[in-house]
Amino acid sequence: MTSLPDTPLARAALSLAIGAESVPIANHSIRSYLFARLVARGLGMVAGRDHDERLLFLACVLHDLGLAPEGEHTQRFEVVGADRAAEFLTAQGLPAAEVDAVWEAIALHTTSQIAERRGALSLLLREGICVDFGGVIGPGIVPDAVTDEEARAIHEVYPRLSMVSSIVEAMATQAARHPANGPRYSVAGELLRERGDPPRRTRMEEAALSSRWGS
Repeated sequence: MTSLPDTPLARAALSLAIGAESVPIANHSIRSYLFARLVARGLGMVAGRDHDERLLFLACVLHDLGLAPEGEHTQRFEVVGADRAAEFLTAQGLPAAEVDAVWEAIALHTTSQIAERRGALSLLLREGICVDFGGVIGPGIVPDAVTDEEARAIHEVYPRLSMVSSIVEAMATQAARHPANGPRYSVAGELLRERGDPPRRTRMEEAALSSRWGS
């Protein structure tokens, strides 16, 4: 249920995410992979036939690198994360076509109705994230893909630790530092606008309070 791939590339990707991100965000990235596998099961998708399990793990684990606090941020976080993931995977020797597939999935992961139409990798990444948000960013294609027992097992190993508020804080902080990090109508831009000054809870954080898993 909570097992992760144990290849040199998978270990390196996991180490990168854990080293760069806060614990709540890194745990979210890992849970997104575990939930994405369950979504694939719910859709009748078979690893190796309908989707590439190796790329799914990489896309999920690396999808929030753009929220890492270090480094220059002068683009929206989805693009920063996709670029960082692509740079890492290229250095690891992943073929260009596979790097591009991961880049696209990460760059589109906040874009509903588009990510779902860009192939299995983009769809499963988006859906795994939707499940981990517990309905806050949409019900997902298979809202009942994860049982309560499965969710408890995953959360026991990778606890939430106020994940939603941590992600909102990271996005809004970056958007406040540079306008290009949060252009109007992007997720980060809207969160910054909702947060206001003095800061108040955003609609995403309010919704999380009554979501399936909480924040």
